[in-house]
Amino acid sequence: MSKLPVLSANKVVKVLGKFSFYPVRQTGSHIHLYNDDRNLVVTVPNHRELAKGTLISIIKQAKIRRDEFLAEL
Repeated sequence: MSKLPVLSANKVVKVLGKFSFYPVRQTGSHIHLYNDDRNLVVTVPNHRELAKGTLISIIKQAKIRRDEFLAEL
C-alpha cells in the first residue's frame, strides 16, 4: 500500500467530485458531500491539512478503495 500524501480539504473535495460526490451543505468547518448513486454522505473537515487518520476515515466513508483514490490525485 502506498503512503497517503498530506492533502487539504479543498483537494479532497475535488477528488471526491470525480467520484460523483457534490457538496450539499456546510456546518461550521465541516463540508458534507453527497453521492446520489451510492446514497452516501461524507463529511470533510475544512482544514488546510488533513491528518492521515482523517483522510483514511473519509476514504472509508466514501466506500472507495485507497488505490482508486490515489489514482485520481
